Amino acid sequence: MADDTENTLAGRAAIAAGAAIGSAAIAAALLFVKRRKSRAEKLAPPHPDKAHETD
Repeated sequence: MADDTENTLAGRAAIAAGAAIGSAAIAAALLFVKRRKSRAEKLAPPHPDKAHETD
């Protein structure tokens, strides 16, 4: 059973579909994290060095 290799077209298509879905999931996760980070930086209070000077 260990020597049985799946060389059919259906087997290759299943592997390709799995790889495509996995790649899309990773890309979506990276975009989500990037969007969250940029939104958090936008809403963060200014750093004391960059704060407006008041008297």
